[in-house]
Amino acid sequence: MERTYLDNAATTPIAPEVVDAMLPYLREHFGNPSSIHAHGRRTRAAVEQARRTIAGLLNCSPGEIIFTSSGTEADNMALRCAVRDLNATHVISSPTEHHAIEHTYQEIDRQGQARVHLVRLDAEGRADLDHLEDLLRQHPRALISLMHANNEIGTRNDIKAIGELGRTHGAVLHSDTVQTMGHYRFDLQQLPVDMLTASAHKFHGPKGVGFLYLRSGLTLRPLIQGGAQERNMRGGTENVIGIVGLAKAMELAYADLEAHQQHVRGLKQHMMDRLRAEVPDVGFNGDVGPDSLYTVLNVRFPDDGRAEMLIYNLDIEGISVSGGSACSSGSNTGSHVLGALYGDRPGANIRFSFSRYNTMAEVDRTVDVLLQVLGIREGIPVRNV
Repeated sequence: MERTYLDNAATTPIAPEVVDAMLPYLREHFGNPSSIHAHGRRTRAAVEQARRTIAGLLNCSPGEIIFTSSGTEADNMALRCAVRDLNATHVISSPTEHHAIEHTYQEIDRQGQARVHLVRLDAEGRADLDHLEDLLRQHPRALISLMHANNEIGTRNDIKAIGELGRTHGAVLHSDTVQTMGHYRFDLQQLPVDMLTASAHKFHGPKGVGFLYLRSGLTLRPLIQGGAQERNMRGGTENVIGIVGLAKAMELAYADLEAHQQHVRGLKQHMMDRLRAEVPDVGFNGDVGPDSLYTVLNVRFPDDGRAEMLIYNLDIEGISVSGGSACSSGSNTGSHVLGALYGDRPGANIRFSFSRYNTMAEVDRTVDVLLQVLGIREGIPVRNV
């Protein structure tokens, strides 16, 4: 059975060009980039070229890019080190952040390292800027950590407006851009943000590598000790293979970004149009307007007794989707994002997330299978688990 993959917010298929770029560093170029001999110099040059490539795409300095093992590590570094080293005694965040942020700020608060304040959200999960300004007036020079786009519902925050408020009140702004890096353009000379985090496997790069952008002038000590790598910002031998792949994936993303956006937006809109027309009482979670994250569509199906097993039945029929964030798939609890916004609203929620490799035919087949599972359309019987 040929499978359809619509869980790209969890991870994306690695681009063939990225694999090709990585192969020489699996086969021939194995030197430790901290070594001073020719083998080490060869891999050091690759790491630094990757850093320059990423910095050029983001319009920042190469020294402002710190490679990490993941977006989660980068998020932890941003929050923990800013609280420790920048005298940030107050953290302003939201209840719908990725667990890499939410669990970290909860521990910071629990340990008394800083007080955490949660900004109000509107019905679609967007930060209330008036409430944010009130919090900043009460707690100037705070650390703000608000994600650019939510990984479960696709609602985007206006990080430019948030950053401008932060600058007015002397705050430091971190934004988790794991879902948007490689999908939007960032000009870090113009964007008033101090720290951004990214992960390569969200835009067709390899797993196990990400980066933290740290604006020049902010002085943080390492989160991970044990070496002088990453310009004394992160101990540990660099993942040369992953770093090369990360830079190549970003090059590919930026090379055809507008065409990529147009294609994926078309897939998302087509699925919404069909579901609205063909599934009674269907709904959507979060923002689904033109400003939403175009790769994510979170759908609420009516609570009619059939919807509970939708994900499993779709999987049996060869379609991979998610009920929320795959990062917490071992948890028995529901989505903290949907819980914070919609409480116990009935229905079954499925996240469909798209990439440039998906096709309109895959979207149509997915909707056709949904219609059969829901008993709306007769056809080839869909097996029930």
